[in-house]
Amino acid sequence: MRDAFIVNVLSVLPRERLARVMGWLTRRRLPRLLHRWLLRWFVGHYRVDMSEAQGGIDDYPSLAEFFVRDLKPGARPLCDAVDAVVSPADAQVAAFGKVVGDIIPQGGTHKASIREMLGGDHPFEGGDYAVLYLSPPDYHRVHAPVSGRIVRWSYLPGRLFPVFAACVEMVDGIFSRNERLVTWIDTDLGQVAVVMLGAFGVGRMSAVYTDLVTNTGGLARDERPSDPPTIQRGDELGRFHMGSTVILFFEPGRVSWELELGQRPRVRARIAAALGVEG
Repeated sequence: MRDAFIVNVLSVLPRERLARVMGWLTRRRLPRLLHRWLLRWFVGHYRVDMSEAQGGIDDYPSLAEFFVRDLKPGARPLCDAVDAVVSPADAQVAAFGKVVGDIIPQGGTHKASIREMLGGDHPFEGGDYAVLYLSPPDYHRVHAPVSGRIVRWSYLPGRLFPVFAACVEMVDGIFSRNERLVTWIDTDLGQVAVVMLGAFGVGRMSAVYTDLVTNTGGLARDERPSDPPTIQRGDELGRFHMGSTVILFFEPGRVSWELELGQRPRVRARIAAALGVEG
């Protein structure tokens, strides 16, 4: 009942404007005592493990900077097996499996079109997907699941519905209606798409390979760099300026998932085997 009430209320509110206001507030430099109280409340309420964070509460001058905090060296060791596909985020496994035609399940009875989600044609029919949900206390940086070259990226402006489970089950089309930042990586496993999905309060996303910041009033963009940058497995790709969802896509016959629903893999930990690659 509580989740349904929240979804119904948010469905009639100007979520994009509210998200920008919330973002502005989180970036504000508050008076020291108020700032410390707010961060201590957040850490206590969401049980954030500060032993992993780079620095302490006083090292983060705003709530927004705390959301994108870095981790101590070695806090997320990289699985170095040759055949490993690694988790792009600290997250909960919401769904994974085979793509059926152009469709993956969204939640409840809803389905999502990959073409609509990615903004055009794709090579993932019959391939594999995984949906990974980031919650507020999680580490909010997103990393590359495999090595390769970033040959394309797309920003698709959209709505900002929440993406917790109840909302995903109730609101049709969230995966293709919410803001998306899609990174296309050319790899030894073919094309891989990493979708960062914006959400209410999390409209702002950024990437390491461009100066784009989402939910700032910009138009849709589709870029194909003439000199594609190389990224190594486990390297940082981008940041959610709070928490949200990452969706991975692989071409058919390229990976074998090693996941369970509800599992909470950590970033840079093994989540799949790359097929045809000796470990």
